[in-house]
Amino acid sequence: MSGEVLINLTPMETRVAVVENGVLQEAFIERSRRRGIVGNIYKGKVVRVLPGMQAAFIDIGLERAAFIHANEVLPPNTPSDEQASISQLLQQGQSLIVQATKDPIGSKGARLTTHLSVPSRYLVYMPDSPHTGVSQRIEDDVERERLRTLVESCLADHDADVPGGFIIRTAAEGVGADELIADMQFLLRLWRKVDERKLTAAAPSRIYDDLPLYIRTLRDVMRDDIEKVRIDSRENYQRLIEFAEEFMPNVVERVEYYPGERPIFDLFSVEDEIHKALGRKVQLKSGGYLVIDPTEAMTTIDVNTGGYVGHRNLEETIFKTNLEAATTIARQLRLRNLGGIIIIDFIDMEDNEHQRQVLRVLEKSLERDHAKNKLTGVTELGLVQLTRKRTRESLEQTLCEPCPTCQGRGTLKTPETVCYEIFREILREERAYSPDTYMVLASQEVVDRLLDEESAAVADLEIFIGKTIRFQVEGHYSQEQYDIVLM
Repeated sequence: MSGEVLINLTPMETRVAVVENGVLQEAFIERSRRRGIVGNIYKGKVVRVLPGMQAAFIDIGLERAAFIHANEVLPPNTPSDEQASISQLLQQGQSLIVQATKDPIGSKGARLTTHLSVPSRYLVYMPDSPHTGVSQRIEDDVERERLRTLVESCLADHDADVPGGFIIRTAAEGVGADELIADMQFLLRLWRKVDERKLTAAAPSRIYDDLPLYIRTLRDVMRDDIEKVRIDSRENYQRLIEFAEEFMPNVVERVEYYPGERPIFDLFSVEDEIHKALGRKVQLKSGGYLVIDPTEAMTTIDVNTGGYVGHRNLEETIFKTNLEAATTIARQLRLRNLGGIIIIDFIDMEDNEHQRQVLRVLEKSLERDHAKNKLTGVTELGLVQLTRKRTRESLEQTLCEPCPTCQGRGTLKTPETVCYEIFREILREERAYSPDTYMVLASQEVVDRLLDEESAAVADLEIFIGKTIRFQVEGHYSQEQYDIVLM
């Protein structure tokens, strides 16, 4: 599998596209005015302790207070019988060094932890955890043991008094001692600077910033199958090269400046794919389609055969549609960055072997996802459920906002419903104020219906209250909006 990373930089935002086999798989967008904060370290101030929730709110200098659970304050792996109450751990007004683990999403503030870590290309340094771990994505036991032994021997040779421990990242698979030592030295130098700022900084304030998105992408996304990284900013291309030369010399040749007149996101139809990813409906090549509905509680995905009729029988048609849907769903989860609980309603299959194959394809397709996910199998109702870790806003939350007309419901009251609301409101006003005349201000659709289909009802109402009702169209009113003026 071959891949490319496309980086589009403007003063307002940074956009990154990960393309595999000519198809967009992931999109990362960071706006200059509201950069993501995951990985940033803050000196915060406790503003509220919630014993009932075993949590606290921390002011880290953002618009909304951030949230921390008691488990993120206790030392890692604390036995459950030794866990203390949040009110014993934190006091209002107390200063606290914390790290953001989740960006603010919707109305929710950022999530925090006191278990600090700083990442580099091959390692993650954890100053408070004397432990050497290996990424679960490195499956070869021999390689896992080689890397663990290598890191531990590097630690012993470098400095016996190095505090904390390291997690070996997936990118470290196959690397030698020199690269790991260089990474360690970089992380320890970085941590010394953070340690100094912890003592001098006031609360609330930021004491460590993670790298900007375009450099973070090189550090976190780069794999052997990524053939090129193209960036359309000459100035930031130089910075990217400098970072690669210092920390990732083996990828320098794959980074190139894109000077083309054609916008870089027009390559591989990236712009079109992002636009499609904001819609509910996803067409499958077979003629079937998916309907994706993200909600506050969970995301539901419905699979339909659509126009696909197959060539043999109904079961074969359903099986092929579900197989294609499984790979497409895995891609859409990455592209849209959907997190939390995800429920998939595949088309019902009679053959148990077909069910197993569809689940295997879905599981295999999810393996390339950087976000942690867990597939829990099929429920009694025949639904497939999985969870995917949510650390930042989805693509839709980043690029869109709720519709001001329907308030995010996705539906509008019909003109008929609004007319009847107007009638009820006029009766309420009549009982309360009894004016001489009523003027109804409403949208064109509602006024048209009042003067046509509902004209008899309007006449009956005028007779009942003994008053004249007049109507005026307000062009800027939405279909649900109206006002009743007493005259």
